[in-house]
Amino acid sequence: MKDRLATFLPFLNWFPMSRSGLRGDLIAGMTVALVIVPQSMAYAQLAGLPVVYGLYAAFIPVIVASLWGSCSQLHTGPVAMLSLMSAAALVPFASPGSPRFIELSVMLALMVGVFRLILGLFRMGVIVNFLSSPVIVGFTNAAALIIGLSQLSKILGVPFPRSDFYLLDLWNVLNQIPEAHWVTVAFALGAWAVIHFGRRLSPSFPGVLAAVVLATAASAWVGFEQKTSVPLHRVEAPDFAAAVESYAQQKARIDEITERLAQLNSQLRQASAERAGEAGGDRADLKAEIGRLDGELAGLKSAKNNLRIRLHQFRLTASEGEGPRRFRAEDATDGAAWRFAGVGDDTVTLSAGGAVVGDIPQGLPAPSVPTMEWDLIPSLLPAALVMALIGFMEATSISKAIAARTGERIDTSRELVGQGLANIAGSFFGSYTVSGSFSRSAVAARTGATTGLFAIISALGVMLVLLFFTPYLYHLPQSVLAVIVMTAVFGLIRVKPLAHAWKVERPAALIGVVTFIATLVMAPDLANGILIGVVLTILWYLVRTMRPRAEIVSRRPDGSLGGIKAHNLEPLSKQFVPVRFDGSLTFANVAYFEDIILEALVEFPDARAVLIVGSGINTIDATGAETVRELAQRLQDRGVQLTFSSLKHQVREVFDEGGLVELIGEENFFGDKETALKRLEAAYC
Repeated sequence: MKDRLATFLPFLNWFPMSRSGLRGDLIAGMTVALVIVPQSMAYAQLAGLPVVYGLYAAFIPVIVASLWGSCSQLHTGPVAMLSLMSAAALVPFASPGSPRFIELSVMLALMVGVFRLILGLFRMGVIVNFLSSPVIVGFTNAAALIIGLSQLSKILGVPFPRSDFYLLDLWNVLNQIPEAHWVTVAFALGAWAVIHFGRRLSPSFPGVLAAVVLATAASAWVGFEQKTSVPLHRVEAPDFAAAVESYAQQKARIDEITERLAQLNSQLRQASAERAGEAGGDRADLKAEIGRLDGELAGLKSAKNNLRIRLHQFRLTASEGEGPRRFRAEDATDGAAWRFAGVGDDTVTLSAGGAVVGDIPQGLPAPSVPTMEWDLIPSLLPAALVMALIGFMEATSISKAIAARTGERIDTSRELVGQGLANIAGSFFGSYTVSGSFSRSAVAARTGATTGLFAIISALGVMLVLLFFTPYLYHLPQSVLAVIVMTAVFGLIRVKPLAHAWKVERPAALIGVVTFIATLVMAPDLANGILIGVVLTILWYLVRTMRPRAEIVSRRPDGSLGGIKAHNLEPLSKQFVPVRFDGSLTFANVAYFEDIILEALVEFPDARAVLIVGSGINTIDATGAETVRELAQRLQDRGVQLTFSSLKHQVREVFDEGGLVELIGEENFFGDKETALKRLEAAYC
């Protein structure tokens, strides 16, 4: 009865618990909680969301995934890869951090969850097999570089305006190094030192937590933030004021166009659905208007990005005295240099310090139904599917690595169900897309986790932070969160697998390199990079299937058979030709099979028999059987006998049922190649 219930309620397998197992889960859960709190906030920023949404993603989804997942030591929650992919998928439709962007992030999590749930219920996890190892490594390496380097602007304290070309955005950041805020850089370096050297002192040292605590305390103590909002007329710098006004106008126009485009696209889809197959002038007008606004929007975004960088270069000094404080565009001498930080309604925000996390809403996320923008679902479907597969690939890789050490049996379909339910349930509590985490799962395994209870304990730790400790995180520098992301993702970069692939199968290694380059060039749209890798992998598979290894063989000095061209061997005889064919005989490659036999006869025109060494033939379809029939008849007309050896049972059955044995002759089928060669040598030599 318990086994039957455990099929639907996998967490029943946790019971009964031993005292030592319960103690291990408690310690592991508390340890992982110390890691996930700062990690989740950092990943939320990577996803373009306020940090509190990272904490939401580290609460309910963690509990659901642990209850319905398959691997007892897998920890689910926010991860770097899907955080960046989520942001990249949504940037075309909303501004990062805006209310609409948050709603779309939650909706995307629901879509990813539904995809994973469907894949799990129908046991379709095999789809991930289209992601070959070189493609995964190439994509992961590129994504890790993109994620890590995208945090560089926060470490330098300079703006990072986003466009459709990530490498150009990164170049703009590098050009701003002279404008860096060096106190921000100092906090980042200090956080890195605590994490790095703490890990070297002891693997169990909570370096991330220590960096967060120390940096937050230091930031509050030195007054790191230093931000103020003033009316623009109190800034006595005409060039700066004009640039701010232009920036505010561009920002307002971008928001207006974005909203208008959403309305027009909705109208276009509705008109297309209602009048499918009809030529409509209204649809043409809508498309023309959408195209015009898209062009204007692209130009405005580019101009706004350039203006944001220019505004950051202004230095203002504050005049202290009676009356309201005023700001002038002069060199800072005794006071701090103030820089542009943002714009509001008739006000400009200036900062003389660095960026901090700021206010984090206190309390647990209230349950609510995700806002569904049905018109956007078709546009987000490709990204949601790729995110579902990438997240599943990550979770499966982690689970299998853990199972190799623990001996636990992993059900990948059940894990898909657990991950799907986690995203679906999380979307009703303000969570964005989650998946299995390499780093947190490794911490759990190292600290003695035995069941999924450890993950629930870590989620309870996050709950305590949401309820009681968010006010204390106000002064946490954003550069520290950027360092946390960098240290996590740069550890994912691996070069050796591609080097090994180069030695084993160079085309596959080249596909991995192309995937790496394509992902970098097409960033921030990461999904296109991996799709290119998948397409190339399938094409290479088709090429190998259509042209499997086939060669004329002869005796090597040790007595085994080898290709006469590959090993520079003398042929066994000019009277018969032994050909090894290492591929199934299907519609995809039978033409190649026929060409190989005919080319062998051109090379050996005096041959009276051809032996097919068929140990590598696994299947044969109707097209293959018909081609063999036609080829055997043509060869018989030329006085050449077609023979076979080492056919597998399922292939021999098709030969029997298709009448090929009767046509070719039972005496021309041999159980093994050595018997066949002896008979042919006796008959023709």
